[in-house]
Amino acid sequence: MAFNDLLKQVGAVGRFQQIQVALVVLPLLLMASHNTLQNFTAAIPAHHCRLPPNASLGPDGDLGSWLPQDPQGRPESCLRFATPRQGPPLTTNTTTNLTEPTEPCVDGWVYDNSTFPSTIVTEWDLVCSHRALRQLAQSLYMVGVLLGAMSFGHLADRLGRRKVLILNYLQTAVSGTCAAYAPNFPLYCAFRLLSGMSLASIAINSMTINVEWTPIHTRACVGTLMGYTYSLGQFLLAGLAYAVPHWRHLQLLVSAPFYAFFLYSWFFIESARWLSSRGRLDLTLSTLQRVARINGKQAEGAKLSMEVLRTSLQKELTLGKGQASAMDLLRCPPLRHLFLCLSMLWFATSFAYYGLVMDLQGFGVSIYLIQVIFGAVDLPAKLVCFLVINSLGRKPAQAASLLLAGICILMNAVIPRDQTIVRTSLAVLGKGCLASSFNCIFLYTGELYPTIIRQTGLGMGSTVARVGSIVSPLVSMTAELYPTAPLFIFGAIPVAASAATALLPETRGRPLPDTVQDLDSRRAGRLRQPQQEQQKQMVPLQGATQEKNGL
Repeated sequence: MAFNDLLKQVGAVGRFQQIQVALVVLPLLLMASHNTLQNFTAAIPAHHCRLPPNASLGPDGDLGSWLPQDPQGRPESCLRFATPRQGPPLTTNTTTNLTEPTEPCVDGWVYDNSTFPSTIVTEWDLVCSHRALRQLAQSLYMVGVLLGAMSFGHLADRLGRRKVLILNYLQTAVSGTCAAYAPNFPLYCAFRLLSGMSLASIAINSMTINVEWTPIHTRACVGTLMGYTYSLGQFLLAGLAYAVPHWRHLQLLVSAPFYAFFLYSWFFIESARWLSSRGRLDLTLSTLQRVARINGKQAEGAKLSMEVLRTSLQKELTLGKGQASAMDLLRCPPLRHLFLCLSMLWFATSFAYYGLVMDLQGFGVSIYLIQVIFGAVDLPAKLVCFLVINSLGRKPAQAASLLLAGICILMNAVIPRDQTIVRTSLAVLGKGCLASSFNCIFLYTGELYPTIIRQTGLGMGSTVARVGSIVSPLVSMTAELYPTAPLFIFGAIPVAASAATALLPETRGRPLPDTVQDLDSRRAGRLRQPQQEQQKQMVPLQGATQEKNGL
């Protein structure tokens, strides 16, 4: 009897699983809000230079004597005339022939507060020569996500999923609140970085503790539920941002609920699978019996004993001793092949995804409307991806989603900016394809890596994805050199990365590999027979020069 059988004995998907999964999933609604929060808190309203203190206007209050106009006939955002201009009113035709000297906005800016009464851009003047700081703030948040995925993931393996989740909820609440009251931009960035660290850990450990408490046949449903919760969070963000347009109030609104999550997380029950992997069979036994009581299976829980656990978990404990380190992903040739190919897929998906969703103002339509549309497209996209994965396989689903997303983004780069409906439609289609790619890559990676290094491989893939999300805002700065340069880059990367799927094997309908030797057998087209699974001994990684403890 394996651990999955123990879960079935104490209730499978009973009252405990339903309650704890729901409580763990609930914070993910606001995780989506934090990830794309700067679409609203760092929105850039229309602005122009503030006039000198003693500037005089004409009788009709016209600003044209002080402000040059751009080719579209709007006041320039970052320049003003050094001295009042004399002559007839400016037109689009005369603007390009002006010879009057101009100067930067030395007295600050005037912002249009009709849509966004307050953002970090208007509060700290992150425009013109300082506009790169806006993208830097989002990149630093993604640096926090990267650090959190690396540090808290390891900490959860040492301290447990429950303790780390409790810490993360508190850290998100405190750092988010501090960001809402940050007196200056550097402190705001520091608190956002801390929020990114804790939110990354919440995402990883929420998935882990839920999966470890549910039997095999329901894990896909739990993963899908978490994916759809994230999508619903995008709807929630649009509504909250519309109702609370002030950036400090919005920042506080999406952070304060984590105090409630922190309080009720003390009632979570630690993963019995993790406890058994740490050799704490006494705690494993008491935890399983507690879950059995909650699920109304007291009699079945009473049948469990230390001897039963030792016998049931023998295979899991044996596999646990075979865990490898991240360095083996590079030392062992078959693993190195998987790691390099999958890294390209992880990077391209995250890079293009955040390049698209963090530029909602660039499509020329209501930022609130497009946020809702971007959230809505995930619902059918993830369903179509699920159907393709199960009918055609993982390779075609992964390749098609990335290729189609890249094509949509590249087409947006060549379509005139005044074609807002066409550009928005292509962006929505591309975003849906990237959401499908995320769903597929999680499943595909877990099925490609052998059991002895599967969690490490997933963690490294997530780390590479975070690198893509960090680089993405920085690439947006290339718009200063050429307006459509970011779109060409965001589109070319997923198109090129989609070719990496040709180097990977198909996993649909095939048994999961347990060892590196299984990878060689799979490449040779030989599937393991079910009766051989219990007989085959664990083999060391081929790239290791000597045996290490735990291998």
